[in-house]
Amino acid sequence: MNRRRGTPIVLAVLLVFAGCLGGAVDPPAETTNSPSAAVGTADGELSVHFIHVGQGTSVLVVGPTGETLLYDTGNWDDDGERVLDYLRARGVERIDYLVTSHAHADHVGGHAAVIDHYETRANGVGAVYDPGIAASSRTYEAYLDAVEEHDVTLYRAQAGDVIPMEGADVRVLAPPEGYLADRDRNENSLVLRVGYGNASVLLPGDAESRGEQFLRQRYDGLLNVTMLAAGHHGSNSSTGPGFLAATTPRAVAIQSAYDSPYGHPHREVLARLAERGIPTFWTAVHGTVVFETDGERAAIWTRRDAPTDPLELRSASPVPPGATGDLERRMTFRIGGGAVSASGADGPAGGSGGTVAPDGGTTTDDANATASAPDAGALAVADVHADARGDEDANLDDEYVVFRNDGSERLDLSGWTVADEAGHIYTVPAGTALAPGETLTLRTGAGTDGSGQLYWNAGRPVWNNDGDTVFVRTDEGRLVLEESYDE
Repeated sequence: MNRRRGTPIVLAVLLVFAGCLGGAVDPPAETTNSPSAAVGTADGELSVHFIHVGQGTSVLVVGPTGETLLYDTGNWDDDGERVLDYLRARGVERIDYLVTSHAHADHVGGHAAVIDHYETRANGVGAVYDPGIAASSRTYEAYLDAVEEHDVTLYRAQAGDVIPMEGADVRVLAPPEGYLADRDRNENSLVLRVGYGNASVLLPGDAESRGEQFLRQRYDGLLNVTMLAAGHHGSNSSTGPGFLAATTPRAVAIQSAYDSPYGHPHREVLARLAERGIPTFWTAVHGTVVFETDGERAAIWTRRDAPTDPLELRSASPVPPGATGDLERRMTFRIGGGAVSASGADGPAGGSGGTVAPDGGTTTDDANATASAPDAGALAVADVHADARGDEDANLDDEYVVFRNDGSERLDLSGWTVADEAGHIYTVPAGTALAPGETLTLRTGAGTDGSGQLYWNAGRPVWNNDGDTVFVRTDEGRLVLEESYDE
């Protein structure tokens, strides 16, 4: 594996805002304690702290030997104070690795303050990692100014790089060289996979459908993780069905404000999580969420007890950002598939892999299993024509999916839904049915349904030319078909 640390940034696009960047040098080479206690001691465990900063992202990773990694620093509106308060309360005296997911102000809002604090009043910042796509905001400019003023090493990190946290496996999975989607900042978020033993956490930043598609195409087993941070604060543009199917997380953390001006987390994302039975922790109602592991077992701690059923999250009252107080353990589980419990007691050794939900209720042997639907396997995708001829926006009828009934009985598709990875949904009209062997073409454009043709009336292309996934669910919401295609 290529274990390069990243490339020292000398890009002109960054120099515009910060002048010459200094520090471009060769890169250097079971407990019951609450993670609310001071960190920084070598205790053989890894903890990942999803800090409650409101509408923004900040994640503290404390490695098994006490090294620290800070992934983003929250929104610009509090100038890093919520993050700094959390770090100071836990005795964090040094940030070994400061990672920028991307340049937006709700992710780098506290960068300048964190760098200034640790470089002048504590033990410094070891290095900064950035995806290399700049922004013209004052917040981003202040961050780069702080890097230059304190001569902090700044690396441009891309897929294939490794952050050398001692005792842990921290890999940069994205963005790729050359970037995605015309250098869109969200799609080119710096994505981290943090591994320790059999445990792993995926931090995708604000990556959306193109970013998630790249991850699925580039990686295989690396995407199967223990805990997932919902992309883009729980936006429906992220954490798509195909991505969830690839990552199969045991739990999900969402970082956004209770009264998010963007409506985060979106109900479609919560529905996708609920469909897979994934316990979900939202900082707006749970407060800070901490994932802690010895590599074989894991525990999740939160500031406040609240529902973990995704569809019940909004029934809980909000926790103010930056709220203080001890964390309490809400859920424990064996990463290898043993039993879990709410109190932290281990299940029987060599268990079947069944789980116990945080409230003590028993779930299925596979928490991510999808219930089989009637006639499952009878409906098939016969063809996907994603790349319409000429101007796609003007030729939407030439973008289509062909379905076929491969079963021996008539299929009534009334009320069934067809969706892509980005969450676009089409509902099949009442009275639509397929006889055995019969096909049905769903065209993206506008027209009159009939003669084996349905029209989405989408107004714009739906199916990604570079690859996508077709999801079909019954009128009861049960998944009966999931078919991926590449370009």
